[in-house]
Amino acid sequence: MKKYILGIALVLGLFQSCKQDRSKVRNENVGGALGTSYSIISISSGKLDLQKDIDSVFAVINQSLSTYIPESDISRINNGDTTVVVDRMFQEVLDLSKSIHKETNGFFDPTVGTLVNAWGFGPERQISMDSLKIDSLLNYVGLNKITLDDINHIVKDNPNIYLDFNAIAKGYAIDRLAAMLDAKGIENYLIEVGGELVAKGKNTIKDKFWIVGIDDPEMEVNRSTKILIHLNDRALASSGNYRKFRIDEKTGKKFVHTVNPKTGYTQVSNTLAVTILADNCATADAYATALMAMNIEDAFALVEVNKRLEAYIIYLDENGETKEFSTEGFKALVVK
Repeated sequence: MKKYILGIALVLGLFQSCKQDRSKVRNENVGGALGTSYSIISISSGKLDLQKDIDSVFAVINQSLSTYIPESDISRINNGDTTVVVDRMFQEVLDLSKSIHKETNGFFDPTVGTLVNAWGFGPERQISMDSLKIDSLLNYVGLNKITLDDINHIVKDNPNIYLDFNAIAKGYAIDRLAAMLDAKGIENYLIEVGGELVAKGKNTIKDKFWIVGIDDPEMEVNRSTKILIHLNDRALASSGNYRKFRIDEKTGKKFVHTVNPKTGYTQVSNTLAVTILADNCATADAYATALMAMNIEDAFALVEVNKRLEAYIIYLDENGETKEFSTEGFKALVVK
């Protein structure tokens, strides 16, 4: 389930400000991590030095969950090391993945990493794909084929099963950063990593709400904001395939770089972009990916019945015209 990030523009302080509160300090930490960039804005009563804490969160996430680091726990497990005792973070991500796997009827599946690699979208070697090879690789797909034993070893039904948490790990990392800020008593912050966000409180210096802009997926060269929304005490994640696709020369169908764990093929889709709001970013991250792998009708149905989520979906109808779908809760957050 390789996904490409829908850009998120941070737009802070769009409302008329009241008198600035000069007793508050705006702290900002920016840098690179998890193969992308991050920006963390926090408001406090005095200047804070958070960089070591931020670096520490990213370091432990990488050590546990990064498939791009050969000596990480997940890489060792994927390479057949059965002695790895996974940490609490790995367990939490696995547990949440199993829950979302069930709720999405298998469309969110971190064991699809075998196919992601085979199609050339992951860290491992691409191979030549045909229907027989796909059928063979599908034997290694299915989160029910992964269990955790009593001493926290990962047990696979088949040693060739490849775990890839990249469609949930970034969101989880943001949640860990938020937990770190919460533990320090910071009540107002905005965390952004690679276009995914968690917001808490507001910009109390200028008495302004946190506002974020969602990119227009049809602007392939110059970024343009599609809509602006309030993001208060919620997490947001987006996924889009609008810049990464190929067109079948015979049928004219679009094949996006999202692998369908049901079929093993890259997904044929009219969905341009999905944005999900949830109580935590790992959940938003995983659902945004799952909805890109579904057909559009199933995606609509899922977010309509799951009241823990709010969604904004941009898609093409049967006539090729761009349409938008929003849940009622999402509509209420749009800046008029």
